[in-house]
Amino acid sequence: MKRKTLTELFLTFLKVGMFTFGGGYAMISVITNACVEQKKWLTHDEMMDMTVIAESTPGPIAINCATYVGYRQAGFSGAVAATAGMVVPSFVIIYLISMVLENFMEITIIASAFQGIKIAVGLLIVNAAVTMLRKMKKTPLACVLSVCSCAAMLLINIFSWKISSVSLMLIAGVISLVACTPQKEGGAA
Repeated sequence: MKRKTLTELFLTFLKVGMFTFGGGYAMISVITNACVEQKKWLTHDEMMDMTVIAESTPGPIAINCATYVGYRQAGFSGAVAATAGMVVPSFVIIYLISMVLENFMEITIIASAFQGIKIAVGLLIVNAAVTMLRKMKKTPLACVLSVCSCAAMLLINIFSWKISSVSLMLIAGVISLVACTPQKEGGAA
């Protein structure tokens, strides 16, 4: 049974890694589809939590997500299988490209294909954001934090400020922690 689980983890993330362009954020909606909707390995809430944790920890978000799902399903060996499945396609493709073509992006048809892929990647990222917003618990605090974070990111991008999105996540986390921590009634205990 464990071998079947490991194979399924590897093949699932191999497919995600092989057929998704644009990096981790573009992969979030594909990982959600595979792990939440098809395989039922996670709930939507767990996927949202995992995405926040994967973004907050060092390393690429898609690999962190794969590692988490793999660990959750089959422990350490599951984490290794899922991570390997996610990494192998990119490694093989980049290795082959580097061996065969020196000026890969100078080939007109390849450059044109990547222009189209950029649009698809943007749509995948928007899809992941919309899915997470739809599944988010609509508390007043969550709505205010979402709107403020979105506005802050727009301003940061428009004015090219050097503020990391991680800083915004930490600020939102602290605000949420302070707002949701139960206050003791009547002062000192």
